[in-house]
Amino acid sequence: MSAKKPHGLQFGKDNYKWMAIGAVVIVISLLLMAGGGSPDPKVFNADEVYSTRRITIAPILLVIGLVIEMYAIMRPPRSADK
Repeated sequence: MSAKKPHGLQFGKDNYKWMAIGAVVIVISLLLMAGGGSPDPKVFNADEVYSTRRITIAPILLVIGLVIEMYAIMRPPRSADK
């Protein structure tokens, strides 16, 4: 005998809230990594490309955003009877 799968959404409201927070953190980290170009392609500005913002802060935020996404997916949804 197979168990019937309940109808409705797979995740609860809180799960979707955490997914949105994780997505916002990921987008912020990608925006922090963007840029660093030069109007003249023959000029290379190492300080702009290898800044602390792009090399340290943005990847840390990216990993934090991915951890938040994993938490949102793995978190059990609250039951409706509470």
